[in-house]
Amino acid sequence: MTQVAITGLGVVSPHGEDAQAMFAALMRGESAIRPVFPDLPKPAAAATLQFDESRWFTKLQLPGVDRVSQLAVAAAEMAVRDAGALRDVAPERLGVYGGCGMGGATALEAAYRGNGRVPPLTIPAFMPNAPASQVAMRLNARGPVFTYSVACASSAVAIAEAAKAVQRGEVDVAIAGGSEALIVPGVVLAWQAMQTLAPVVAGEESRAVRPFAADRAGFALGEGAAFLVLESAERARARGAAAHALLTGWGHSCDATHLTKPDAAGQARAMRAALQVAGLQPSDVGYCNAHGTATRIGDGVEAEALSAVWGDAIGALRVSSTKALHGHLLGAAGALEAAITVLAVKNGQLPPNAHAEQPDPAFGLNLVPASGLDAPDLRAAVSSSFAFGGSNAVLLFERA
Repeated sequence: MTQVAITGLGVVSPHGEDAQAMFAALMRGESAIRPVFPDLPKPAAAATLQFDESRWFTKLQLPGVDRVSQLAVAAAEMAVRDAGALRDVAPERLGVYGGCGMGGATALEAAYRGNGRVPPLTIPAFMPNAPASQVAMRLNARGPVFTYSVACASSAVAIAEAAKAVQRGEVDVAIAGGSEALIVPGVVLAWQAMQTLAPVVAGEESRAVRPFAADRAGFALGEGAAFLVLESAERARARGAAAHALLTGWGHSCDATHLTKPDAAGQARAMRAALQVAGLQPSDVGYCNAHGTATRIGDGVEAEALSAVWGDAIGALRVSSTKALHGHLLGAAGALEAAITVLAVKNGQLPPNAHAEQPDPAFGLNLVPASGLDAPDLRAAVSSSFAFGGSNAVLLFERA
């Protein structure tokens, strides 16, 4: 069976545009969650980022390119640079697999608030497949260019589908990941109306998200993009490229029970599927980068699913949700957290489960402490993404 290697990583994250520096910031427990939109009726916080689009686009290129696509192009280009430029890939053998949950929110917000004038490129700017299409045009990818819009599982699904394409020989190289840029007033108001966002206390915004804690109260939105370069391990070796990690397992499932309430049995099926594809037992996996949105119901369901799959080995599985520090990137969450999990395996370090001074005793999870952990013996880790609509996606990475 063809091994799938991760040879490139590119991120535009609330912790910066250097993947290793981002990981180091997470290991230090630095939160990027800050107050946003002080004019809203209720206080709000989110993990935003500073982005200089002029580094990536000319003024002539920018019309019709929403922020979500700008971030995607930057992250994908950096991933390709990290992989070694890939100049030997025929354009027809290069594919782009993107995840995006909601598309160009900035373009939509401008259209709604445009005093009667709607910009003529609003439609191509906000369509959810725009990020993948912009990446394909920038990188001259003429193979399959697909977009997966599966809410919070979007980019994890995209990465799994890219791995399958590499394994089946449909492409020589896949650029896979996702992008989301939803920090606009209208979207924040909509999430507040769902009562899933963490309450904001002035001066304590950075600690608002507390995954798996007894006093957890919801998540904060984040924005950003992350892309991975996938190719066969044989191809990587032939061109002298170093692999960050191997993607050896993936699993999908649908709860088919409720549009917004998760289901432990459905999540467990995706976890078991990923283990089966990788040919591993639960005890072989030492770390889980959990979906961990810090909602009252969601964290409990995920803990139940983990316990069901790991059984007696659950105590040896270290668990953390990095959303406490970078927020919930929705459609891009799976890609960013996949990149973090790849670096955890590569570096032998586990990022903390921040702000959970009092873990919920009902869960029985072995949470990574606030200081993070060195894990030099870590061989395999999973990254979980569970979405509205009941879709579940789990990726399993092993040390290269």
